[in-house]
Amino acid sequence: MIDTPDAMSNGDDRVIIQVVLEGGPATLPSELRTHRVASVDDKVKVPHQGGYEHFEYEGAAGDRTVYRWTGRTRVAE
Repeated sequence: MIDTPDAMSNGDDRVIIQVVLEGGPATLPSELRTHRVASVDDKVKVPHQGGYEHFEYEGAAGDRTVYRWTGRTRVAE
């Protein structure tokens, strides 16, 4: 589980945290680079331009929880 000061409960014993997504394509809009995820999730998958951008938990940087881009997959047709 990831511990962060920005954590809040969603009522079912999972803690929801706000994270920052770093790296990846320059075309990924800035509004998609901040997400709320369950603190037990060490990976985040963001739909973008016919595929998914994948991010993995990197650590806390000051008051931010950072997920780093690890790659892209395309949606199967």
